[in-house]
Amino acid sequence: MTAAGGAPAAPAGGTTMTNAELTSSDFAAIAAIMQSDARISLSAGKMTLVQSRLAKRLRQHGLAHFRDYVAMVQSDETERASMVVALTTNHTHFFREVHHFDHFRKVVLPELKQRAAKGHPIRIWSAGCSSGEEVYSITMCLLGPDRASASWLRHADVRLLATDLSPPVVEATRRAVYDAATVRPIPAEYRSTWMRQDGEDYVMVDEARALVTAKVLNLFEPWPLRQLYDVIFCRNVMIYFDEEAKAELEERFVDQLAPAGHLYIGHSERLIGVSATRMRSSGQTIYAKIEGQT
Repeated sequence: MTAAGGAPAAPAGGTTMTNAELTSSDFAAIAAIMQSDARISLSAGKMTLVQSRLAKRLRQHGLAHFRDYVAMVQSDETERASMVVALTTNHTHFFREVHHFDHFRKVVLPELKQRAAKGHPIRIWSAGCSSGEEVYSITMCLLGPDRASASWLRHADVRLLATDLSPPVVEATRRAVYDAATVRPIPAEYRSTWMRQDGEDYVMVDEARALVTAKVLNLFEPWPLRQLYDVIFCRNVMIYFDEEAKAELEERFVDQLAPAGHLYIGHSERLIGVSATRMRSSGQTIYAKIEGQT
């Protein structure tokens, strides 16, 4: 999952530029940009990782030294944004941390159906959506294991928002095309009902894709969200932030939740600061907004 829509990426084979040395001062300048633009904290131990991932950017611009690249990103907003994306990765898979989806189906979904039957809009947000596996896992839970089980959605106002810092993965979410290895964790009944095979790939059917809107969004910039959300998934994103950034983001998530709304976070994450007093535990790394909280 991408932190702020982005998290530091693993080195990609073959990208190291051996004649370009990343000095400690160059690294400090890059780390400062990552902190200010995406609130991602890069420790000194990430120097090799940063050098490996940015070597391709230097080659593309014909630069032999990182100091020249640092000067470029300090004055060129487009390349600066490209650098932030280059230093993010998107590790996810369908039905990751399956206990979250079990809870969503058993506990949250019946509540959502009741609200929808009364005419209330249902809004769900996958924050740091990566290439879409999370949001479409949620979508398939809403649709159910067969087409008959999806009938409740025909007259309901249900929308899912998927956001990420990285434009390429947002576009991948919109396309919703996945290879055979990627779709393997999807339960067979969901895969056969809500995906169609296209050559060697699998594509989410139009009925599922129509529920999802994918947009580029930096979680630390203003959120153009008009409604409160019944459910927010933000998993394995906040581990890359410092404590101040985590507390700030979690409080904004709680503010954006509807009364009794649910927040799902990653297996190694926790609520801190004010948000921890406004939520109650509803399961392993699952939280519900306490009644009466605004």
